[in-house]
Amino acid sequence: MAAAAPPPPPSPAPEAPNDVPQGSTPRGHPLFARIRLAHPTDVPHIHKLIHQMAVFERLSDQCIATEASLSSTLFTSPPFQSFTIFVLEVSHTPFVEHLQYNNPAYPPITKVVNLDLPINDPDRDLFRSNGGVLGGDACVAGFVLFFPNYSTFLAKPGFYIEDLFVRECYRRKGLGKMLLSAVAKQAVKMGSGGFAGSLVMLSVLMLAPSSSLR
Repeated sequence: MAAAAPPPPPSPAPEAPNDVPQGSTPRGHPLFARIRLAHPTDVPHIHKLIHQMAVFERLSDQCIATEASLSSTLFTSPPFQSFTIFVLEVSHTPFVEHLQYNNPAYPPITKVVNLDLPINDPDRDLFRSNGGVLGGDACVAGFVLFFPNYSTFLAKPGFYIEDLFVRECYRRKGLGKMLLSAVAKQAVKMGSGGFAGSLVMLSVLMLAPSSSLR
């Protein structure tokens, strides 16, 4: 008697939807992250982030910045020639493109972080990007402020990071490192010698422990 034929091979699993950046496959609870140049309309959020950073460092009594003082000093020069801010946004859905944020000096970069559990953000409405008027559910989750410096040892320009901060509920997700990497890549793109490594790390470690940058 002939042996029974082997069972047919299993059907291939369906492909994941192709609505995320190439190389990123959503699973569990995908979190879309975007880094872009700050816009003057971001000042209210930047001000709130600075206040949270001051509280984190137990220096709130020394934080006297106001929205008016930030508006009058942060956007007086072209990007990367003076004080520059990258804003970190997060969203549960793909970002809605808007010309206001597509600055030719720095096209926004996006990434998908695949999480096992959803994030509970009690301040989502407070930090909703541009008050939610542009659509989508994007909110501001952090920022990095940096400015040009110069290495005499290398005889090359670079960037010095003054502040890097990620809101508490979004820490330990790799978003702080994403901000840091964005500054480093911009320094390389501009042909500089990188950024002030030891000084940058000192600033970062003071503002957010290494565990909050993962």
